[in-house]
Amino acid sequence: MADPNPRILPYGMAALAEAAARITAGECVAVPTETVYGLAADAGNADAVAGIYAAKGRPSFNPLIVHVPDHAAAERLVMFDADARALAARFWPGPLTLVLPLRDGAPIASLVTAGLATLAIRVPRHRAMQALLAATGRPLAAPSANASNQLSPTRAAHVAQSLGTRVPLILDDGATEAGLESTIIAGRTILRPGPITAADLPFPALPYIKESAITAPGQLATHYAPRKPLRLDATEARPDEWLIGFGAVGGEDMLSATGDLREAAARLFDALHRADASDREAIAVAPVPAEGLGVAINDRLARAAHR
Repeated sequence: MADPNPRILPYGMAALAEAAARITAGECVAVPTETVYGLAADAGNADAVAGIYAAKGRPSFNPLIVHVPDHAAAERLVMFDADARALAARFWPGPLTLVLPLRDGAPIASLVTAGLATLAIRVPRHRAMQALLAATGRPLAAPSANASNQLSPTRAAHVAQSLGTRVPLILDDGATEAGLESTIIAGRTILRPGPITAADLPFPALPYIKESAITAPGQLATHYAPRKPLRLDATEARPDEWLIGFGAVGGEDMLSATGDLREAAARLFDALHRADASDREAIAVAPVPAEGLGVAINDRLARAAHR
């Protein structure tokens, strides 16, 4: 009888060699980044990229983020302007994705861009993703390693729970650092808030105006969602709710008792996973200030609660 559980290997040379071999063979593998765990495949192999969409159940109109080892590799795929170069110099490697014009002839499968003329690209900081990029020598498309519209994974166990054997291999390097997906910027507009906030930028961020069409990853209204109903800005639990606290509001779980937004971001998806697995019928989350990193936290919570 086939093993119903995915293969999970601790990060190391043996796991890295197997992961690189699988990607070279056109498969996808789960690998941690500094943001969340990603489901990585060769961004130039259309069949491999299709495997990502199939494993996640992700709509094909929703583009993917491509990871490259350094700025020079990014320059070979996309065209930078002065603003983009300034952002890359300041925040790469790190949790920043730039949406930039795709170069003619760039070896990226059209399924990655969902047919758009732009590419979402970033240089990750995490040792596992950097090592995998070096071992494969390929740009890697890597959305979050979870079924589409479910909670993002910040631990290997979250990946296994969400995708099961739809992912053949999970590299386990512990909990992710940031706990939120990367900030996405096009021009001077933040399309998706994340660990890098508007206050961190070297120029004022322009307001994001929602378009009817998807122009970059992470723009679906319903996203990052638990299976159970989610109520926001709760100061106390209703009957049969699992309350996730913040600051002075306590609960069954706690994002940050001291009101530390960085701590709260790192714990957010882990807490939502625990709440979703609890014996309660619904989830409630205490108010989180919509300032700094709290903007990204509230963005994820609003999408998770949207039904």
